[in-house]
Amino acid sequence: MPMPRKTKIALAIGATVLAVPAVALVVLLNYDWNRARPWLSEKTSEAIGRPFAIKGNLALTWEKQIVPERERSWRDHLPWPHLVARDVHLGNPAGMEPAEMASVGEFSFSLNPFALLGKEISIPVLRFETPSVLLQRGEDGRNNWTFDKKDKPSPWRLDLQRVVFTKGTVHYKDALAKADATAEIDTINADPLYGVSWKLKGQWRGAPVSGGGKAGAVLSLQQQTAPYPIAADVNLGGTRIAVEGTLTKPAALAALDMKLTLSAPSMARLYALTGIVLPETPPFTTSGHLSATLGKDSGHYTYDKFTGKVGSSDISGHMEYQQKQPRGYLSGNVHSRLLQFADLGPLVGADSNASKEARGLPAVQPSGKVLPVEKFRTERWTSIDADVKFKADRIVREHQLPIANLVTDFHLKDGVLALTPLNFDWAGGTLASNVKLDGSGRTDKNAIRAELKATARHLKLKELFPTLDGLKASVGEINGDASLSATGDSVATLLAGSNGEVKALINQGSISKLLLEQMGLNLGNVVLTTLSGDKQVKLNCMAADFAVTKGLAQTREFIVDTDDAVINVNGSVNLASEQLNLTLKPDSKGLRIITLRSPLYVTGTFKQPDVSVDKGVLALKAGGALALAVAAAPVAALLPLINTGPGKDSECGKLLAQARVKPVAPPPGKTLKSKPAQKQ
Repeated sequence: MPMPRKTKIALAIGATVLAVPAVALVVLLNYDWNRARPWLSEKTSEAIGRPFAIKGNLALTWEKQIVPERERSWRDHLPWPHLVARDVHLGNPAGMEPAEMASVGEFSFSLNPFALLGKEISIPVLRFETPSVLLQRGEDGRNNWTFDKKDKPSPWRLDLQRVVFTKGTVHYKDALAKADATAEIDTINADPLYGVSWKLKGQWRGAPVSGGGKAGAVLSLQQQTAPYPIAADVNLGGTRIAVEGTLTKPAALAALDMKLTLSAPSMARLYALTGIVLPETPPFTTSGHLSATLGKDSGHYTYDKFTGKVGSSDISGHMEYQQKQPRGYLSGNVHSRLLQFADLGPLVGADSNASKEARGLPAVQPSGKVLPVEKFRTERWTSIDADVKFKADRIVREHQLPIANLVTDFHLKDGVLALTPLNFDWAGGTLASNVKLDGSGRTDKNAIRAELKATARHLKLKELFPTLDGLKASVGEINGDASLSATGDSVATLLAGSNGEVKALINQGSISKLLLEQMGLNLGNVVLTTLSGDKQVKLNCMAADFAVTKGLAQTREFIVDTDDAVINVNGSVNLASEQLNLTLKPDSKGLRIITLRSPLYVTGTFKQPDVSVDKGVLALKAGGALALAVAAAPVAALLPLINTGPGKDSECGKLLAQARVKPVAPPPGKTLKSKPAQKQ
């Protein structure tokens, strides 16, 4: 019986429906997909907003996707097309210099065919074989690793979920960081956390960089909160950087969360790595937690709960750095429980030549100079603004120096550094000061304009030298004021051009060679070597008033009163040439077997002072007091943080009034300049 017409039509339609996908499948499997390369390259370029080309063989197979059973739908039972492309090239986005961002010997991926209906190129996993990648950031902050299309809207959208790497190279060029470095990448087998290793070499901020590390084999671009593991140990021009942690939001290199360990010959060496201006220090090491958010035009870095050592001193604290325009901004708090006084030397170039060489600087300190000549690097000061608080609980030195509770705020704004305040407790008293250093170059391109105002109050002699038995019963105090300004590029040149005044007052106490040794004053020891004997001498009063003009500290008044004598001092201390030119004239009290009326002349340099007396003077009973007077002159000029003037109604005030009408003769062959006019 012949088949009904309607049945024939139904069967024909059914056969056609079945035949079309079957024929399509046969065509797809046998089609030469190299013919589709131009179309696929064009559509991919349109989707990602940059040139894309497949120059090698393009083949298609079919693969079923591995999906958890509870998440599987009927679509997941169908195989997806799996493309394998060779010799693939990817260019930079529009707006950047034309260059090849990446080339791949082979890459493969499965393509979601259902997403194509919605003009979406959905790729669950993209595998790279022997990739060569160039990551670039220009001076304007634009980079080539952020895939965002801004030129014109595209009907196609790329959904890339994960990236798998194998052996290859990554070249990083950053105009902002002045970086140019290459990492050679290789695979790691049987590691539960890391999938690739890498070795690095190149330049970063002009310094050589080398090292290595490990990273994850699979980089998730869809799950932006998924951590991408990173470990690295890199040496940058003598600075070691070790990190271990994760990178999140890897599509934009947007966030870091890791442990960071740093070590270097000096904190100033970190400028080559970070562009952040830090002071010269002894060798240091720190370890803490680094987190960062890296925006396209800004970044925020936090170095939290760090601890470490600077020289022999401990440090800890919290620091933050923000990328801003026109310059970055550094803020934070740093704390030291025990600060070694010697570790402060590199801040002003006052460390040894051997220490300078260890910090990577030339040995510039002349053998005959005491004042540091190492230049401040002010050209970096305009690269950053900063507000950093520093506190040290205790400061010690080889010979005990009772300094505690040092507090200072560092403010750097447009090249001007201000320490407001710089305060600490010292020997039962306090020292308060404000320091301003203008390194902006606006006043002088190659120099600093410096200003210092300082006051010292109630410094106790018995606490200043607690190990000295002879002072245990002393109740003497030191008070002082100083105001100085100068222009220069080092401590030596600043003092050589300084102007201002220095005043000092000491009430009661005692003095001897032992005390001078505690103070570390070589000049005092030279005086006492010239003089014979040593004994404790009661000090009733010492008052000094210096006028400083263009580096020449000239005595306006300088007088010492002891139980044995009243000593008048006149002369000058030249801070530019480091020359001494002082005359000490003692007037004895009462009868003495040897009178104390012969002048004592102090000349020579800070490094090699010379003391001479008139012929026939064999010994001076008040040798200790004279030594104090000699020592106090250069100390008052060079360390003006312990100086002030006495009240005119005090015993010292009366002595100063007498000294004004009793000029002291200069050393033989020397002429003392006339005294500056007295203040009213």
